[in-house]
Amino acid sequence: MCGIAGVVAHQSVNQELYEALTILQHRGQDAAGIVTCEGSQLHLRKANGLVRDVFRTSHMLDLKGNMGIAHVRYPTAGCSSSAEAQPFYVNSPFGITLAHNGNLTNAESLKEALFIQDQRHINTNSDSEILLNVFAHELQGLGKLKLDENDVFKAVQGVHKRCEGAYAVVAMITGFGIVGFRDPHGIRPICFGQRETDLGNEYMIASESVALDTQGFKLTRDIAPGEAVFIKKDGIIHTKQCALNPQLNPCIFEYVYLARPDSIIDNVSVYKSRLRMGEKLADKILRLRPDHDIDVVIPIPDTSRTSALQLANRLDVKYREGFIKNRYIGRTFIMPGQQERKNSVRRKLNAIDLEFKGKNVLLVDDSIVRGTTSGQIIKLAREAGAKKVYFASAAPPVRYPNVYGIDMPAVDELVAHDRSIDEVQQAIGADWLVYQDIEDLFESVRKRNPEISDFDAACFNQHYVTGTVSDDYLMKQGLSRADKEKTNTGLGQTVIELHNNH
Repeated sequence: MCGIAGVVAHQSVNQELYEALTILQHRGQDAAGIVTCEGSQLHLRKANGLVRDVFRTSHMLDLKGNMGIAHVRYPTAGCSSSAEAQPFYVNSPFGITLAHNGNLTNAESLKEALFIQDQRHINTNSDSEILLNVFAHELQGLGKLKLDENDVFKAVQGVHKRCEGAYAVVAMITGFGIVGFRDPHGIRPICFGQRETDLGNEYMIASESVALDTQGFKLTRDIAPGEAVFIKKDGIIHTKQCALNPQLNPCIFEYVYLARPDSIIDNVSVYKSRLRMGEKLADKILRLRPDHDIDVVIPIPDTSRTSALQLANRLDVKYREGFIKNRYIGRTFIMPGQQERKNSVRRKLNAIDLEFKGKNVLLVDDSIVRGTTSGQIIKLAREAGAKKVYFASAAPPVRYPNVYGIDMPAVDELVAHDRSIDEVQQAIGADWLVYQDIEDLFESVRKRNPEISDFDAACFNQHYVTGTVSDDYLMKQGLSRADKEKTNTGLGQTVIELHNNH
């Protein structure tokens, strides 16, 4: 999961790109980068760290130009050095920069083909650099000195033919314009919008609509699966479908956890989808335990609040904020190392004893991944005096790895893998555990957009929508994502992301 943005305007775009990154900071806190184009000159600043720390006044003054792209990153396995901060740059043809959210599942074979057939050198372990070089090679193969929109679309068609997996991309071609495109399954989100000014229309492309809203850009729509949007430097926009058989299969985890609640993704309000998740979960509780003894519903901040509030309303039970969060501690979901995750919970959450003492408490979280944090939070609730501690997950059991851009743990680190719900309940120490049913989750999102033919929900149902994920690939991904491997490669030094616990 990363955040990307691109702007074409009639004045300097450095401030718009900076603001977009701060708004998308929840999508990555490991590194940030901005590149702008001033005539034929590129200006780049990127480094590890939060947006506010990467960009100082001197850097902003240097980022001149009326178009540019930007990126915030969290590291997936083997991707933590400052050398892999984005955007990436390749000088031929024209000078192209690119920022990418997602993951290529055929990165190894592409890297080999780029070296042997295309004679291009890949300098990092990032598949974003691979994607950039594929796009650059497709453009170079056209053999043209001056480009038009059809040339850009042909290059994107070539990318779709060669690249497998999930990718939402924004790329800038020096002196020509900015292109945004999305993989043929539309797994990772990307949208674009327009702002009217006295000088003419200006455009922004971003991972989430909230980045547009806050800066006066009106959301036009999401970029469709397989589609490319090309915005020329003079503000003329062109769009074209570049894939043969596109279908909309967005990542369900965006709605469960990753995206901001005030975003609209594929015509679905993230906020309203989470309200429906809470309703569905409450209905399941009423079916399973019509005579439940829940005294109070308490969310585990922050992402689960929306679902928990609606669940409490449906159950006609009190909703209370029982945990106070220290917002300066990184998100435990992707903290590498079991001990670091355990230690972070007590530093991050403090219980308000009066909301727990002598009560049967239902804790609500968006999902349960490793179960480490869930177990620690249940322990906190008991120490605060809870009589019974029930636990509800707004998502189904996470049993399988994600390969499309979310850095899920190795499969044997997932608490629900090869365990029944009763066994997970015992592992995390709850008096009762209830998960969302997967069909209820799908309906919570798809209700507002029937064009969604399927979801990337492989972490729940092991169905990889691209159909190109082999057992060998999954095994290699698992080895690289294990806690031990992350510690050995330096990821154990990185504490990242904002807003929730797992």
